[in-house]
Amino acid sequence: MDDDNGTSVTEFILLGFSHLGAYKFLLFWGVLFVYLVTLLGNSLIITLTLLDSALSTPMYFFLRHLSMIEILYTTTIVPRMLSDLLSSHPVISHASCFTQMYFFILFGIAECCLLAAMAYDRFAAICRPLHYATLMNRQVCVGMVGASYLMGITSGTTDAMLIFTLPFHGSNIVHHFYCDNLPILRLTSADTFWGEAGSLAITLLFIITPFALILFSYVRIIITILGVASAQGRQKVFSTCSSHLMVVILFFGTGTIVYMKPRGNSPQDLDQIFSLFYTVVTPMFNPFIYTLRNKEVMGALRRKLTKHL
Repeated sequence: MDDDNGTSVTEFILLGFSHLGAYKFLLFWGVLFVYLVTLLGNSLIITLTLLDSALSTPMYFFLRHLSMIEILYTTTIVPRMLSDLLSSHPVISHASCFTQMYFFILFGIAECCLLAAMAYDRFAAICRPLHYATLMNRQVCVGMVGASYLMGITSGTTDAMLIFTLPFHGSNIVHHFYCDNLPILRLTSADTFWGEAGSLAITLLFIITPFALILFSYVRIIITILGVASAQGRQKVFSTCSSHLMVVILFFGTGTIVYMKPRGNSPQDLDQIFSLFYTVVTPMFNPFIYTLRNKEVMGALRRKLTKHL
């Protein structure tokens, strides 16, 4: 803790779930299990899309990068969280807190943009089938993925720098289990206008805009689906984008609860539970959605298992 003598804060105390007492160990094993399943499931998708030639389309190129982002995104949070659950004094240095926030924002925004790119891919495949090969050639796909990472780097650098260039004096207790931007911003001893304005601008530009593009793509897809004559044809078209739509609803739905709900209207413990689901549990669901609901991925998995077993 800092005194009131103007000394700068050099470390933060992440209270997290310290109030759970002995139940922290149950949470530890639960989070560890979810994390291992997340690593295994997403690694399986990366391996299958790299090794199976049937999964060499743009859709699975994007899916491979989505799985990579999910691994990096959850790894930014979970290992540190597991360590803190076993610690009686969970302290994180100023530099480590900056680094965690930077990569958390980077991979979070990159995932938003990548989901928008995947929605455009489905739009091009369903609404512009004759031009699909041109619209989604290799250069375009690589450019979209590169732009997603670039947007993440830009937003992570901007938001983290705006916050951590502010002075921190006084309390260094963070009522969270990781260095999220708003809980850290509340501890600064300076005017938080520019930090809050930067966070709002990033939210509008890199989260709301990709979500709006996704909505636009699916409105056009639905119009096209309704124009298909047979029910079987509509079902076939819908099945090609249902997995992606489920991931979008899961990711943006939980993110909206965490970041768009009114501030101060819910207990901090409830905020942490929503954040736990958003950062730890949600990345585990994506491999199940894309394997259990995708015949091509399941077929690739059966081929590899048959070949090796």
